[in-house]
Amino acid sequence: MRVFVSWSGDRSRHVALLLKEWLSCVVQACQPWISARDIERGALWFSEISEQLRETSVGIICLTAENKDKPWILFEAGALAKGVHSARVCTFLIDLETSDIGDPLAQFNHTKPTHDDLYLLVKTVNSSVGQQGLSDDILRSVFETYWPKFEEKFLEIINNTESSSIKSEPRPQNEVLNEILDNTRMLASRVRRLEAEIGSTSSSRFSERHLVGGREYNLSAWEARRKIGDYLASGVEPSVIHEIMKDDAPATFIRSSILNWLDEAKNKAKPTLADLLGELGAKPNED
Repeated sequence: MRVFVSWSGDRSRHVALLLKEWLSCVVQACQPWISARDIERGALWFSEISEQLRETSVGIICLTAENKDKPWILFEAGALAKGVHSARVCTFLIDLETSDIGDPLAQFNHTKPTHDDLYLLVKTVNSSVGQQGLSDDILRSVFETYWPKFEEKFLEIINNTESSSIKSEPRPQNEVLNEILDNTRMLASRVRRLEAEIGSTSSSRFSERHLVGGREYNLSAWEARRKIGDYLASGVEPSVIHEIMKDDAPATFIRSSILNWLDEAKNKAKPTLADLLGELGAKPNED
């Protein structure tokens, strides 16, 4: 199983090499791969990246204040996102905080060079090798053995490499809040879509034959969902709906339909930026 390590710049390169060597010791079944030259020089061509991604299960993007906005690092991040499951692509924040990262890199899981964060990264790599992975107890023991070595070499790299002269400016509050709002809406949409898919699958026979678990109900799934919506729109309490529709649809279907309707009703009244600021205890600028 291959681990694709992306880098750009001197500090990033040294950390990438450290990760390659260190991960190979902790999870011996994995095969970390990095380019031999700085990607700013074009050493990683499209065909080479595609070839490596065919065998890649985990992607690690070594980010610094200097390279976080560089075109090539963004290109490789995009290639990883397309070729690897997004849950197994992470940024490794060498001299950055999570608040310094904007889209599209903000969509990935962030790993900081700390004991706990690095252990979570190691667990992800270990789970990706399947049956060749270590048990939790052994993995923890091996990690604790090699963690001091990583910490020591990482600090050496930080002390012996120059930090970027480009200071990472704090992102504007409005930008951060808007990003939170967009991501929240996107996640809510995905959850509703998954619930709908699960609901349609589990109630397929109920929809066609009004039968669930050998019991016959009066309404199809579509009819029951519409009736529930009408009741809720008229202000009928959910507990009352459960009682009056107990012969029309399964109780679990009624409950999930009510929750979905209430969620959709809440999302129709989209919160404004001022609302979010108010919830956070902040006030928008008043000129």
